Amino acid sequence: MAGQGIASIGECMLELSGTGGDAWHLGFAGDTFNTLWALRALTDTARPADYVSAFGDDPFSEKQIAFMRDAGIGIAGSPVIPGARPGLYAITLTGAERSFTYWRADAAARRLADDPAALRASLTDRALVYVSGITLAILDETPRRTLLAAIADARRAGTRIAFDPNYRPRLWPSIDAARAAIAEALAVCDIALPTFPDEQALFGDATPADTVARLKQAGVSEIVIKDGAGPALVVSDDRRETIPAVAVENPVDTTGAGDSFNGGYLAARLAGDAPEAAARRAHAVAAAVVQVRGALAPFEVLRQAFAVPLTPA
Repeated sequence: MAGQGIASIGECMLELSGTGGDAWHLGFAGDTFNTLWALRALTDTARPADYVSAFGDDPFSEKQIAFMRDAGIGIAGSPVIPGARPGLYAITLTGAERSFTYWRADAAARRLADDPAALRASLTDRALVYVSGITLAILDETPRRTLLAAIADARRAGTRIAFDPNYRPRLWPSIDAARAAIAEALAVCDIALPTFPDEQALFGDATPADTVARLKQAGVSEIVIKDGAGPALVVSDDRRETIPAVAVENPVDTTGAGDSFNGGYLAARLAGDAPEAAARRAHAVAAAVVQVRGALAPFEVLRQAFAVPLTPA
């Protein structure tokens, strides 16, 4: 039987976000960490939450781990590797839309599956494990298979597995490699949280309905297809509903909106909400996130958005 803990697997990077002119703010973020941040804010603090990765022993890695600890997030059995260091990215904005520049080729997180026993232990006794296509993309083939095997073991023990394919072409050697790895992950997941433009780019899906058909054929039982500021398509069992987004007139920064949607959705599902209700809460959380700078909104901002009573449109 699964436990109560939450684990998210991937790479937390150093984030440089512009504050005007040549001034930059240093933070910590990454797609799976952004989702866990929202989950930590929106779930009972008695529920353990861990970020499963690999870390360096440099001052920036120490600051990362301390930042997580201060937010109530542990690192489980994640290795701390002598001489390693975190990846780095910088956000530049044009209006509210963002672009990224990365320095991550030798990031410690690429070694998160080097110790299979420690990895499996980190995923033990979890109610939910979350992973993304970016996590798969930063790993070579052998550690990727180690990771997927550990996830499959956790699932057999009763853990629910949530997966966002989060396709980023630059991280993959080829589109075929991305398709194959993501198909393997879908085969061991319970909840899929794709973004439709990514699915179009990777699989050539013409409509969200095509994405649903492909994911259901892969055996995924719960599907939420995001589409930026557009509605989300929620499919569970034989139910299918389109949930409109929460309109934001003047977004400040769209960084982390989809990741926070995922965190809001999964927090609501853990709390017992039906998928459709969870998607409404997730849209509210994402709308709050685009009104602050950076990928991580303050916990109180997330909680206020999550707590607003929502009714179907």
